[in-house]
Amino acid sequence: MTDFGTAHEVARRGSWAEAPADRVVLDYGDRLLRRRRLATAGGGALLVDLAETVSLDAGDALRLADGRLVEVVAAEEDLVIVRAPGGLLARLAWHIGNRHTPCEIGAEALRIRADHVMEDMLRRLGAELEHVRGPFTPEGGAYGTGRVMGHYHGPAQGHDHDHDHAHSRAPGAQGTDHSPSHSHSHGHGHSHEHGHSHEHGHDHEHGHSHGHGHDHGASGAAEAPAHRHPHEPSHG
Repeated sequence: MTDFGTAHEVARRGSWAEAPADRVVLDYGDRLLRRRRLATAGGGALLVDLAETVSLDAGDALRLADGRLVEVVAAEEDLVIVRAPGGLLARLAWHIGNRHTPCEIGAEALRIRADHVMEDMLRRLGAELEHVRGPFTPEGGAYGTGRVMGHYHGPAQGHDHDHDHAHSRAPGAQGTDHSPSHSHSHGHGHSHEHGHSHEHGHDHEHGHSHGHGHDHGASGAAEAPAHRHPHEPSHG
């Protein structure tokens, strides 16, 4: 096995022309890396040790310490071609993007990674789907680079995302400050648990006087009457 040593730099597609020393074949998920040991197509190995996490594209190359290059090739993956009649394709693209799902966008079709949750949604929206094998090179971020960090529902399912949100009421807004505990369902088979606290200002006096005075901020609102639960028997 050839040990190519360490690669500390990435040469982007179109910026190099020399013959590569070898190739690494990586799927879309594996092309996001910072530090990892990779096996080459020719039976060699190299350590990738970059300054920051990088999204590699097909045609990029990893520059070794001795100046040689190892080309990055996109591996074949299980993909779905998404087609639709009329102007429906743009609507399907919107729904795919709304779920932060990486997507290749063509004039007459879209391509995503095989994902049974997304496929079910797209069928219900009227899409025609075709399963294929091929390299996956989706659109980048907002400026054409980087990654769309989406939720992939491949073999492993049921991941949870815990988000703590602080909801600030707009100045002058009326009503009780509620930071509700709620769960958002995106139709993906995963849940986002948002841990929020409710502060209602209940004054509980444990002589069993419950004064439930919610101040809802509305002018002229009647104050809820306090009610008392006596615990001493009446001696008459």
